[in-house]
Amino acid sequence: MTYLNKSFFAGDTVTVARNLIGTVLVVGECSGRIVEVEAYTTDAAAHSVTRRNTAALMTETFGHLYVYLIYGMYYCLNFTTERHGVGAVLIRAAEPLSGEHHMRRRRGRTDPKKLASGPGRLCEAFGIDHRLNGQQIGEKLKLKQGYALAEIRSGPRIGISKATDLHWRFYEADNPFVSRGSI
Repeated sequence: MTYLNKSFFAGDTVTVARNLIGTVLVVGECSGRIVEVEAYTTDAAAHSVTRRNTAALMTETFGHLYVYLIYGMYYCLNFTTERHGVGAVLIRAAEPLSGEHHMRRRRGRTDPKKLASGPGRLCEAFGIDHRLNGQQIGEKLKLKQGYALAEIRSGPRIGISKATDLHWRFYEADNPFVSRGSI
């Protein structure tokens, strides 16, 4: 499998988000196939609007990691996008492929469907925290070209109250590792 390079992330955020479904996330000895993501640009729910200082990476970079803390306890992983714009893709869920014993230890769980289904769970399972914020994709975190998928669906993003009309959540249809199931 080929590793994705920075140019993969240079394009339109929504297109990049959809194209991330099926790619393989690799951090250390752990890997997982990305099965659910959400796109954010300059819409009212995006950190580029609601957290301008914290989210400067969304404006200044593409192909970098934007990692932030929510609720004072959970990290969320995003990939910055758009060479000439503003954007990031939140990685919501991955299907574990390797290093599952590390994920189980970090999460304190044995059910593989509960290891990386949800942005906070995913970061905990893969050992992702603020130390990766701002790093270029391909350094400590790598992405491999993905597998062909039967069907990718879209729907409204989860846990937001603004810009709810945008169907910028993408997920693999009928995959049991998706965080909130199909719509």
